[in-house]
Amino acid sequence: MNQHANEHARPERAIKTAEDAMRLVEASRLTHIKVGMSDIDGVLRGKYLRKDKFLGALKAGFGFCNVVLGWDLDDQMYDNTRYTGWHTAYPDAMVRIVPESCRRLPLEPGDGEDMLFFLAEFTGDAEPVCPRRLLHRVLKRAADMGFDAFAALEYEFFMFEETPHSIREKNYRNLKTWTPGNFGYSVLRSTVEGDFYRQLLDMCEQMDMAIEGLHTETGPGVLEAAIAVDNAADAADKAMLFKTFTKALAQKNQLMATFMAKWSHEYPGQSGHIHLSLRDARTGESVFHDASRPHNMSVRQGAFMAGVQRYLPEFMAMYAQTVNSYSRLVPGYWAPLDATWGVENRTTALRLIPGSEKSQRIEVRIGSADANPYIALAAALGAGLYGIEQALEPDTIVTGNAYTQTFPDHLKLPCTLWESAQRLRQSQAAQTLFGAAFVEHFAATREWEDRQFRRHVTDWELARYFEII
Repeated sequence: MNQHANEHARPERAIKTAEDAMRLVEASRLTHIKVGMSDIDGVLRGKYLRKDKFLGALKAGFGFCNVVLGWDLDDQMYDNTRYTGWHTAYPDAMVRIVPESCRRLPLEPGDGEDMLFFLAEFTGDAEPVCPRRLLHRVLKRAADMGFDAFAALEYEFFMFEETPHSIREKNYRNLKTWTPGNFGYSVLRSTVEGDFYRQLLDMCEQMDMAIEGLHTETGPGVLEAAIAVDNAADAADKAMLFKTFTKALAQKNQLMATFMAKWSHEYPGQSGHIHLSLRDARTGESVFHDASRPHNMSVRQGAFMAGVQRYLPEFMAMYAQTVNSYSRLVPGYWAPLDATWGVENRTTALRLIPGSEKSQRIEVRIGSADANPYIALAAALGAGLYGIEQALEPDTIVTGNAYTQTFPDHLKLPCTLWESAQRLRQSQAAQTLFGAAFVEHFAATREWEDRQFRRHVTDWELARYFEII
């Protein structure tokens, strides 16, 4: 289906301006419109706005309590952040509705008309710490360098035959996975459970976040979905929407999907891989492809790769944002441990994927499924652009199994969230690329997250120490 036909079938996706959005909303029979925005952890927060309120907000923005940027996954307020906290009394921050993000929500049908949904982003004094605005600052850097950035994100997620009530009643133990056994790329599983697959594929098509590939991964009830490539701004929006509404669809089917990095030590973790490429903004030609060089890797792709590689240890907190993220990064579980790169090598942190002028790209494999897509994509793209600016060259290519090899200390990745937060705080590159306000705020939130974990005693500690020590 071409773009024109696509927009005819889904007129909400043809919206480009606030005026376009106003015409659509005014013609709608809906009494309320839904708006959502990313918090620091990548949770989509939002509300319904009455139609007249929404139309006013399209013109002038609206106020939203800045606690959304000042609390954690459990709605607990940070006690260590400068931008917002009890010391500020949590005033409203200004929010801009993003007209071109408009979508229908097939999971919320109404009187012959599905709910309209718009993404939003913080502006004004909140803009420096807003995840979506962070990415768009990096994208402006790319544009100023003459590049258009493209990205595709892919996610692994486990499915359970549970509900939000049952997992709490079970205290998150003895959970029943959607399907049993290791059935990677299983046609059997996808056929038997085809009703849900079809619902997921159809929802993603209707919401303009098409899935390019969907299959079972190795492990009970685990799926992997690759979202089709798009410009980097839209790719991040689609990743945010995909995670949220996949979970919503699962719960509507009396199932649950989790994107946490590692839910059990018995199974591999869940990745959130990022595919990246650059094109010349004037000509549309690939910046990464050069058929005259080994692996078709242009000089600028090599410099981009080198930038991502060099700054990966410093930016690790932006790819692995929770305590649980680091449980995934252990030997032998398809997760890299050093800032390495290779050609078509899935044991390295960065994978060069040689191809045509259209498909030449880099895959950043370090990220986990729990990462905020705006922040993780900003980290990867920003580091790569910085590499081009500095004309960096990547370290020696890795061949074979990277897990069994030893690498120099400068390639070692932080092993804990606390260490990652300190590396980010101290990073001059992060200050330059992301702004001092974001670095300070985000590092503080990761320190908070680590402190919440250290206050608790785990089941592993009880079993290991209670009697014997």
